[in-house]
Order: sequence, then structure tokens, then C-alpha cells
Amino acid sequence: MSARIGQQALMVLMAQAGSAWRSVRRTLTTGGRGGSEETRTSSATTPAPRRAASRSLLLRVGSVLALAVGGLSDVALATPTAAHGPDRALDQQLGQWDRQSYNDPVGALRGLAALRAEPQHADQRLSIDYLIGRVQAVSGDVDQARRMIEALDLQPGGRPLAQVLRAEVQDRVGSPMKAGELAQQALTDLEPACAPSGGAIHKLGPTCHWRPTYHAMRLLARAEGGRGELAFADARLRQALVLAQSVPDTYTSAQTMGVLALSAQSLDQPAIAQQWLSQAWQLAQGDTVAMVRLRMIEATLASRRNDQSAQRAALEDGLRLAAHVDVRREVASMRTHLADAYIHSNEPAKAAEQARAALPVVLAFGDQRLERTLRHNLSVALIQLRQLEPARREIERVNEIARGDSDQVRRSLQLRELGEAYAQVGQWREALRLYHEERALTAETTQRNRESSLQQLRLKYDSEAKQRDLELLRRDQVLKGQELANRRLAQFVGIGLAVLLGLSVILLGVMLVRVRDANRQLKLNQRLLRAQSERDPLTDLANRRHFLAVMDRQTRQDFHGALLMIDIDHFKMVNDRQGHAVGDAVLCEVARRISAAVRAEDLVVRWGGEEFLVFAPAVAQDQLQRMAERILMTVAGEPVATEDGPLRITCSIGFAHFPLAPSQLPLHWEQAVNWADMALYTAKSQGRNRARGILAVQAGDAQALLQIEANFEAACSNGQVSMQTLLGPDGDRPSV
Repeated sequence: MSARIGQQALMVLMAQAGSAWRSVRRTLTTGGRGGSEETRTSSATTPAPRRAASRSLLLRVGSVLALAVGGLSDVALATPTAAHGPDRALDQQLGQWDRQSYNDPVGALRGLAALRAEPQHADQRLSIDYLIGRVQAVSGDVDQARRMIEALDLQPGGRPLAQVLRAEVQDRVGSPMKAGELAQQALTDLEPACAPSGGAIHKLGPTCHWRPTYHAMRLLARAEGGRGELAFADARLRQALVLAQSVPDTYTSAQTMGVLALSAQSLDQPAIAQQWLSQAWQLAQGDTVAMVRLRMIEATLASRRNDQSAQRAALEDGLRLAAHVDVRREVASMRTHLADAYIHSNEPAKAAEQARAALPVVLAFGDQRLERTLRHNLSVALIQLRQLEPARREIERVNEIARGDSDQVRRSLQLRELGEAYAQVGQWREALRLYHEERALTAETTQRNRESSLQQLRLKYDSEAKQRDLELLRRDQVLKGQELANRRLAQFVGIGLAVLLGLSVILLGVMLVRVRDANRQLKLNQRLLRAQSERDPLTDLANRRHFLAVMDRQTRQDFHGALLMIDIDHFKMVNDRQGHAVGDAVLCEVARRISAAVRAEDLVVRWGGEEFLVFAPAVAQDQLQRMAERILMTVAGEPVATEDGPLRITCSIGFAHFPLAPSQLPLHWEQAVNWADMALYTAKSQGRNRARGILAVQAGDAQALLQIEANFEAACSNGQVSMQTLLGPDGDRPSV
């Protein structure tokens, strides 16, 4: 049955090839030219509709021949073939035609047809047919691409590849969200065969179709980015990069790194974006086409930074490089970017000129995604030139292309630029309408981005929590196993006593030794768990629970020693601006510096958040002052090194020696902590980066001490409390 299907499919393909070729001959004869090369060279004199029709027909001929060539050696299209991993030589040829198809789809289809006809590639027909369909989709020949999709659906193992082609077609006709859904469905079947082992660069397995899998990942990442789910899009692009590096495919890896640079810029990570771009440039050296495309990415990054001079320089250098190779579509894309640059530098006439120069190339290739951007730039330039009616026509065309597209990020940016252009020429009603529409869309996109980022973090922390739970469960099982072993030993001893009284003493001794060792190990494990519960997991300092255990051993109403309460200045600003990862690094470094500044017998506690507590027993008042000054200087002496660069960190300290001089009234340790905390509050309220120490408190009894504690600021003002100020680095002269 499969052979009959193959014969019928071959006959249909050959009939389509003959019909398409006769149409081409009629079209070319009417136009006065013949042959594909002459068609390209005479495009300046042939009418545009006729050129487009000729090009479309040539694509159809190439598409049909790509399936039909090979003759009866491939009669059964649906005959099962063994799936193999990528053949290196063939994969390089496929990559060459894949790259060439962007600017010369007819030549690429001709080359793929020749590859398909070679007998040694019979078991790789799926990969070749998929790429033929992709060239058809990318070049705008959607009808032929859909026919290839139907042909792939008939072949064993071809359905996931057909699904990727469906996604390519949807992306081509301006529906990236639908393309993302189809790509996700295809990855369900394709991704497991290409999944990395251990997250490292790996050797691809025999069933991995890496190129369709890579394209599906890129389409899905584009859809996720369009929905504002930037964190998921970035993670998907990293998966695609791992796959491209596994082949390895240098050109594809360099392009993916360039797209990752754009993704990092969207996530407000400029340093990471620059790292990706630098790595991409290293891979692209010597490849002019790759360097042209990276120049466009570099220009886009500069545009997002509002660096117009860098944007223009990148585009002009890209055009200079493009002059040495036939990359018409890249040139059209760079002209589109130049139009955007001219718009933002208030040169609308030049912007319109660049847009009109690029539009024929974009239309010839049927690139609706680039056409949408190009017409948008043209409409903004026309508004700035006060040519409002032509601008409205371009806007209507943009909206027509974007119909059904839910790419909210692009739509929000276009609304903002149109609104600004209308406001610039005094069209306030239009500007206000677009402003409100853009703000609503931006708010929705921001919310989606926030939710996707939180979900990524939630997945990460849930995984870590599960690992901790598993480790605790494992330890608990070990302890229970030891308990069961002890019970078995006891049972064996009882049996031994009943069976052989003469050996009872020996058996009892063995049992006692084993029980003692097991109990000792059990107690050691219990002490270890208790110690771990009294340590802060981030800084490895003692936590509040440990401090309470130490205080329980003190006389509850007669606390002796010194306390220093320490708070990191402006720590919330560090978290908000630099992120929680940098905040955690700052906490760990400050904890290390505080520990280095105190004595070995002093207890350093992470009290909570960015607060630390130091309990120094048996310390004199003058030693306490030097300790506080040492902590100030150690914390703020050198900037804290982070991934985003050095940060200058300072702290505020409140300290006191107990019992309080001169009355030496007994205090509970909780009251002592409260006094140190009040001293810290005065240090923060007086400008931070300083230490405030309590020298003396004029209180005759415990009741007077409570009254001072209730109104500490007034007591400081009227002289009931004497305090000392120690300033940190760059502070003023110390005062008392």
C-alpha cells in the first residue's frame, strides 16, 4: 500500500512540475525574457506584477522539482526509513542551502533537489524534504509549503516536521502566537530525542532532527517574547543555543547568541547582553553574512539604549559589509533600521527615502514581518512630514498585516512611536487616543513579564526545596534504620539467652557495645541537626534561635556583657536596583567582615533581614568602642565585589555595655537588646554610616529605667542618657 501511495505522489508531483514550468514559460515569453538568471538581471525593466508572478512560478518549479527529482528510485514516499542523527557532511550542505534560501530561494531549492536525487541520501529524505518546505515558507510560497506539509504527514516520522512547517507558515503570514502554539506541539515529539544529558553540550542521538527542533524553539521563543514572557523566551533561546553548539553549527550558534543579546537587553541585563554579543562576534569572524546580521543586532541594541550615533555606525558598517555579498534582504532590513534611526533623529525625509528604497525588496520576498516594521516606520516619517493621509493608508496596511497577531511588545512600541509623531505635529486627539491604548497594552505586557519571571523563580526555588526535603527524608530513614537495627539486635540477644545460656554474657556484651555506638551516633546526628537549625543558611552565622539558647543559660534578670546591633545602610535600595542575588552576596560579605572584626569568643548573630547582633561577654567599655569602630571601618573600608561591579556598603551600629553605668541596675537580656536597638535607631536617624554607643544612664531604680526606655529620644535630649558617636569612613569628626 505504501508503494502505491509513493507512485501516486510521484505522478502528482511530476504533473505539478510540468504545469508550473509551462506557466513560467508563458509568463517569461510575454515579458520578453527567458531563464531565471535573465529574470533577475532584468528586474529593473520588467513590470513589478510580472516580476512577482515570474518569481512565484519559478519558486513553484523549484519546489516541485525538489520533490520529484530522484525519479523512481524514491517511488514510495511513505516507505519507512530508519531515523539517524545528523550526517556531518550532509548537514553542512543543508546549512549552506538554508542560509542561501534567505536571499536566493530558487537557487536553494535547486541545490536541495540535487541533494534529494543522490542515492546515498535516501535515508535522509525527511530532513531534506523538511528544509525544502521551510525554504518555500520563508520565501513566501505558502501554497507549495502546505503541499510539502501534506507530503510529510504521509511519511513515517514526518508528522512533527510537518507541524514545524505549519508553524513556519503561520509565522510567515504574520501570526507568531499561533506559530508558537504549533511549535510547542511539535517540540513534544521532537525535543526528547535531542534533550541534553546533564545540561552540558552533548552528542546528538540517532533519532534527533536537530534543525527542525532548533527552528521550533526559535519560533516558540519569539511567541513567548511577544506575549511579554521574557524569562521563558530567554530560557528557550538558551536551549536552542545548546542544540546548535551540539552539532556544532557555528553560524547558527553565532546568530542565536545575537538573539540572546537582544533578550538580555529586554530583561534589563546590559552586561549579559554585551557578553553574548562579544561571543557571537568571535564565532562570526570571517563569515561576512553572519557579521552583517550581527551588525543589525548591534544596531538594535544601540537603538534600545537610545544611542543613535552607535546605531547609525553599526548600520553603516553593516551596509559596507553587505556590499561585498548578495544579501538583498539584509540590506532591506538595514534600511528599515536606518529609517527608524532617522525618525528618532528628526530626519523624516531621509527615513521615508530609506523605507521606500527597501519596500520593493521586502514585497518581492513576501516578508510580511519586515513589511510590517517597514510600513510602520514609513507611516511615522509621513506623519512627521505632515502627510497625514498617506500615513493613514500605511497604518491601515500595518494593521491589516498584524490582524490576529498578539505580539503585544511590538504593538505597544508602535503605538508609542505613532502617538509621539502625532503629538509632534499637533494632532493631539490622535496622540491622546494612542497614548491611552499604549499604556493599557504596556501594563498588560509588564504584568505578564512579571508573572513569567516569578514563575521561573518559583520553579527554581520549588526544586531546591524538594532537594532539601529529600535530604531530610534520607537522614530520617537512616536514623530509623539504625533504630530498627538496634531492635533486631535486642531480639537476637533474647533468642540467644533462651537458646544458649553459656553464651549470654558474650552476646550481651556485643549487644551493649553496638547499642552504645548506635546511640552515640544517634546523639551526634541529633546534635548536628540541632546545630544546623541554629545556623543561618545564607551567611552561616548563628541565628536568633541559637542566640535565645545562649541567653537561656544566662541569669535571666542580671544580663552581663555588651551588645552591638548592626544594620546595613540602604539595603532595600541594593535589592531593588541590583536584584536579590546581589543582595544575598552583600549579606554574606558583610557577615564575613563583621566576624573578622570581633573577637573569637564573641557571638555574631544574623538577627533578621539586614540586621546583625554581636554579643561580646567580658569586654571593657573602651574595648567595646574600639570594636564598634573596627566593624564600621571593616564593613565600609572596601567596596563589595558583585557580578554587576563593586558596591560601596556602609552600616549603622548601636551598642551598649550592661549593666548600664553608673547605677548598674540589673536588666533582662531582652531589655538589653532593646537598648542596643534604640541606640541603633539614633545612629540611623542621624545620617547612617556611624555607631552610637550608650555611655551612661541617669536612673535611680528599675522604674526610672523603664520610663527612660519609653521615651528614649527625650531622655537623650535632657541629658538623662549620655551617648558617644563614632563615624564611619568619609564621615565627620567623632563627637560625644
